[in-house]
Amino acid sequence: MLILVTYDVSVITSDGRRRLRNIAKTCLDYGIRVQNSVFECEVDPAQFVVLKSTLLDIYNSEEDSLRFYMLGKHGKQKVDHFGAKPVDDPLRDPLII
Repeated sequence: MLILVTYDVSVITSDGRRRLRNIAKTCLDYGIRVQNSVFECEVDPAQFVVLKSTLLDIYNSEEDSLRFYMLGKHGKQKVDHFGAKPVDDPLRDPLII
């Protein structure tokens, strides 16, 4: 299923900058960055539980926010992209070496 993960992390302190890096690294383990703080993640239900739990352990509920949008099994078909920075989809686009 396709999950959209968005976040807003306070970077005023060094702890905030660390949380921002850790959240981005975790999201990269599960998906691709489509905007600065937005990731598309193709995961199964078990992977989503782990991803969500990991991110909730990293973020600070007093200063940061996390949002998870469940777009479902056919979520890619519901996305229209316009403008700069097209995103390569390694699952859909052919890999040329």
